[in-house]
Amino acid sequence: MDRKHNYLYGIVVMTAMAGLWPVEAPADEGMWLFNNPPKKLLQEKYNFAPGDDWYLHLQRASVRFNSGGSGSFVSADGLVLTNHHVGADCLHKLSTKDRDLVAEGFYARTPEEEIRCVDLELNVLQSIEDMTARINAAVQPGMSSAEANQARRAAMNTVEKESLDRTGLRSDVITLYHGGLYHLYRFKKYTDIRIVFAPEKDIAFFGGDPDNFEYPRYDLDVCFFRVYEDGKPARIEHYLKWSPKGAEDGELVFVSGHPGRTSRLNTMAHTEFLRDRTFPHTLRKLFRWEVVLSTYSAESRENARRALDDLFGVQNSRKARLGMLAGLQDPSIVSRKRSEEQQLRQMVQKMMEDAGQKAAPTSAGRPPSAALLPQDFGDPWAGVIAALKVWDGIYYDWDLLEQRSAFRSQLFGIARTLVRLVEESGKPNAERLREYRESNLESLRFELFSEAPIYEDLETTLLADSLSMLAEMKGFEDSLVRTVLAGQAPRERAARLVEGTKLASVEVRKKLAETGPEAVRESNDPMIQLALLVDPPARDLRKTYEDQVEEPLRQAYAKLAVARFAIYGTEVYPDATFTLRLAFGQVKGYTEQGRPVPPWTTFAGLYRRAEEQGNVPPFQLPPRWIEHKDRIDLTTPFNFVSTADIIGGNSGSPVVNRNGEVVGLIFDGNIQSLVLDFIYTEQEARAVSVHSAAILEALRSVYRTDRIVSELLP
Repeated sequence: MDRKHNYLYGIVVMTAMAGLWPVEAPADEGMWLFNNPPKKLLQEKYNFAPGDDWYLHLQRASVRFNSGGSGSFVSADGLVLTNHHVGADCLHKLSTKDRDLVAEGFYARTPEEEIRCVDLELNVLQSIEDMTARINAAVQPGMSSAEANQARRAAMNTVEKESLDRTGLRSDVITLYHGGLYHLYRFKKYTDIRIVFAPEKDIAFFGGDPDNFEYPRYDLDVCFFRVYEDGKPARIEHYLKWSPKGAEDGELVFVSGHPGRTSRLNTMAHTEFLRDRTFPHTLRKLFRWEVVLSTYSAESRENARRALDDLFGVQNSRKARLGMLAGLQDPSIVSRKRSEEQQLRQMVQKMMEDAGQKAAPTSAGRPPSAALLPQDFGDPWAGVIAALKVWDGIYYDWDLLEQRSAFRSQLFGIARTLVRLVEESGKPNAERLREYRESNLESLRFELFSEAPIYEDLETTLLADSLSMLAEMKGFEDSLVRTVLAGQAPRERAARLVEGTKLASVEVRKKLAETGPEAVRESNDPMIQLALLVDPPARDLRKTYEDQVEEPLRQAYAKLAVARFAIYGTEVYPDATFTLRLAFGQVKGYTEQGRPVPPWTTFAGLYRRAEEQGNVPPFQLPPRWIEHKDRIDLTTPFNFVSTADIIGGNSGSPVVNRNGEVVGLIFDGNIQSLVLDFIYTEQEARAVSVHSAAILEALRSVYRTDRIVSELLP
């Protein structure tokens, strides 16, 4: 439900996968930086020219969830709007065998009934500062890739620590254009987050997996939280007003959210690596995990509840990646990508040949200058290929050990974090691994000491399967496999590890975190001992990846970014980085196989869809929706589509109109959008949202949440 992508489209369009972007986007393309919004494009195409205060207001009303989604403030009293599937992480952790908040929903009728989430952190972007010159200055000519990586990491850690000390705000250096720019993002952080309202899962995810990534849709994928400070609802200056009317056909709308990761800047060689290596391996894991979780869930209703959040994530990822891989296997797309990359190569070559001469003006109105290219520009495409060759040699081991695919367990993850925390904390901040830098420790500890429940049987099931996968991939006679399994079958080994560890206790975690490396090494906790065993080879793989893959890729892509800047300037958008971006588009239907698809559905369509499917899961309506049908205005728009350019991470993003009012809530993309992590089009690909009128109608007529309605419409 989280992958929203769009094809590149138009006569003069060149995609960033080929390393080239259009000066004048022919469609509603772009995940734009808030410090570099598409002002000219909006003025020329839509005659809309908001002032800087409009962008700042939307920026500071937007919220990032550490669980992996977006949201927005919708009242002065800290009320936050997001998706049910974004809020499900909190709901799941607050649920018990006797009270399933995910399935049954939740409404706090009074402020006292609002329940605090155990480990939810929200971030609100306050400012952006360009640190490119300082970060690049740390890397001196003649440095090896390992030395460059260490110098760059030290500079980033130092910049963040200085900012944290000076402002008290969470401070993250964000890499843009894969190394072309480095910006310092400062966030106001909230950790007292309380659930206010969530509908039942049956209406929030109506249609389940069959309808996921499909359209028409009929989902009330909505959830409300409240941010607290000092035990009281936070007073919010920048919040979005509600539009009772909601989005209209053809209307210009904006999406302010946090798209996760795109690959539009990738070279063809990099794209082929994803197609031939990364995606097939990821899909094999997802199919495996889906079988394991489905089998576990089928054993009992309680098992199904415990595994629900994990199973949803796996099924969602499986369906998304199947669609993306299908696109990457389409010969017409691959052919187009190669052609576009060749165009960029030719333009760069022309720049080099015209060095010192007056080159012809570009469509940007000025000549590209080879003087802007670094003297060691060389062949960055070859640099990408060389780095990928190294990655290919370590890919499976890196994924198994450093990425923890072989140790799929919350308890092992806790053990790994503790082992590295005490080790890294003893180093100077500049030398630490990025996740253990001083500016990130507060958030890391907040998550590490979470009171979220851990289920031993589920832990054993997942760990046993992942240990079995480790043995299958490396062979039972591999020395590391033999040491990890300690003479036991994967199931037996997993059971003993889970039964023997004390890391489910937050107090035990806190005590270990306060000790030093020596005390942790002497711990007799079996999960800690396993983490200690795996850590050296995992660190070696990480170092190889960072020094010989990540850093060379960063340097190669930085050169390609400079080439683009030389040709087009910096008025282009970078790949997504799970940081705040602005997208725009129109509410607009489309044609699929000759059949017109309208821009929105209605509540009447919801009831027809349920009836057609026999009102059985996953098309079963909650009882209150049947009981209160006569209260609902069935003509109310329910879900709608737009051409806004969004992907995973945008889930929960507000959709606003020119006045900055909420007219909808992003929650999905249609099936045509699945490959569009790489390229953009608006022919059929659409972002799918819940209509603001539908949310209001449901709150009033079905749930009678007068307290929320009066807060949205004061």
